[in-house]
Amino acid sequence: MSIYLIQTMSAPAPIRLMLVDDHAILRAGLANLLNGEPGLQVVAVADDGESALRLWREHRPDVMLLDISLGGMDGIETMRQLRADFPAARVLMLSSSEAEEDIRHALEAGASGYMTKNVRRAELFQAIREIHGGGQAIGEHVSRLLAAGSEQGTISRREMEVLGLVRQGFTNAEIGRLLGISERTAKAHVAALLVKLHASDRAEAVARGFERGLLKP
Repeated sequence: MSIYLIQTMSAPAPIRLMLVDDHAILRAGLANLLNGEPGLQVVAVADDGESALRLWREHRPDVMLLDISLGGMDGIETMRQLRADFPAARVLMLSSSEAEEDIRHALEAGASGYMTKNVRRAELFQAIREIHGGGQAIGEHVSRLLAAGSEQGTISRREMEVLGLVRQGFTNAEIGRLLGISERTAKAHVAALLVKLHASDRAEAVARGFERGLLKP
């Protein structure tokens, strides 16, 4: 008598996701979307950075989808604190912000990817899988924003601080004292901003800063 053994293949474990966004309706809609995709499972949701860090420790998801704009601690600082304790944490920034500096700061802080909230669902699903596999995922729209920003000149963190103080009307000498740098260095930063923002004076630099999303109303 012949005996045939049938070997069954078990389905792979789903990618466990955590959503962090301060908009309840968006969280619920996104959770439904992701849970409806085979191989993805939302295991935790949070509406602020503090809750996100606590729930990460509790659930240890595979990938966190994190917004930049949160009440209290923002998404970038949340990610910095998370990766300080869990260097291997994989985070996909999913934000409405199209500001080049937000994108660059998020990637510099350790994000595995960046997508804007108008991303197509198929692109989002693929990004999650790429990040889970150890890769990096930058949305097509985000890539175009970064390319356009590079042509205009990337604004450094220090220049961002200077631009914020220029907006408030401080002189070069006052900016130097506030940032602990010399007046000459402050003046050089302002000059660099004028060039990178294609501005003829400080007022126009501030206006360009708003146009590019570097400054918030």
